[in-house]
Amino acid sequence: MSTTTFATTDAEVASAFPVMRQLRPHLDEASFVERVRAAERLGLRLVLHAEHGRVVAVAGFRLIEQLKSGLVLYVDDLVTDDGERSKGHGDALLHWLMAYAREEGCAAFELDSGVQRHDAHRFYLRHRMRISAYHFQIDL
Repeated sequence: MSTTTFATTDAEVASAFPVMRQLRPHLDEASFVERVRAAERLGLRLVLHAEHGRVVAVAGFRLIEQLKSGLVLYVDDLVTDDGERSKGHGDALLHWLMAYAREEGCAAFELDSGVQRHDAHRFYLRHRMRISAYHFQIDL
């Protein structure tokens, strides 16, 4: 049995760490909850997809108002546990996020994906997402 829910308690947030670290290896377990809580103050929402009570996929997102698009659900992080890929968990979480975006009245659903993540790109393209921009960055 699978469930998709918001992480609200510190224990629920902490339960996301092993999966999130697969996408964000620089994160430190000791400060993970504190870091998520700081991001939540700026709009982040953390969602857990669990199978039989074990977190197998995680997403972090925020609702943002953009001049170009209007209200957007922007996904910061979306990852399925390495050992649980190709079992439908990513599909379920992506569909949950898109349904939530529609419920909230969003005009668009957006995310960035690292240029090296070819499997993720195939996944997004399979879900009828399109590559619509380049993302530029400079470290400060």
